[in-house]
Amino acid sequence: MNGLIVIDMLNDFVTGPIGTPRAESIVPQVKQLVECARANPKTWKVFYANDSHLPDDLDVRIFGEHAMRGTPGADVVPELIPGTDDLVMPKRYYSSFYGTDLEGLLTKHAVDTVVVTGLHTNVCCRHTSADAFMRGYKIVVPRDAVEALTEEEHVQGLNYLETVYAADTPYTKELLV
Repeated sequence: MNGLIVIDMLNDFVTGPIGTPRAESIVPQVKQLVECARANPKTWKVFYANDSHLPDDLDVRIFGEHAMRGTPGADVVPELIPGTDDLVMPKRYYSSFYGTDLEGLLTKHAVDTVVVTGLHTNVCCRHTSADAFMRGYKIVVPRDAVEALTEEEHVQGLNYLETVYAADTPYTKELLV
């Protein structure tokens, strides 16, 4: 079973205070993957891991206020609204595993491969991939469905994921069934 993890595709990350056109550019690819996964529920499950910060969170100290719990900035962008069968987890740290129910839900749904999408290649996608690696999951990171604030950070992030976690980094079109 494949677990599609959509990380931080939130208003504040895409068009808000820490948003960039780079983040907007991956919305179509993430949407294609989400639609493909939803159309194939016997082999795919969709998981959303969304920043949902409190004022004293470490991230807020580093990046300023973003995706504050209960604000529109912490909502998923309209193009990627979670479906009724998708599983949504708030997170307060970089990894989608830390302090969330992700590990238990992946186990419950017999996921053996995680497909990591969203923001940012070199931060939350990297830390989520690290925790997936430590738990024995196969890691796939579609290179055109993740992004960072700069091209350099994106490329460095992908290289790190490939080198350190043996992540497969195909293009989205290679994953669509």
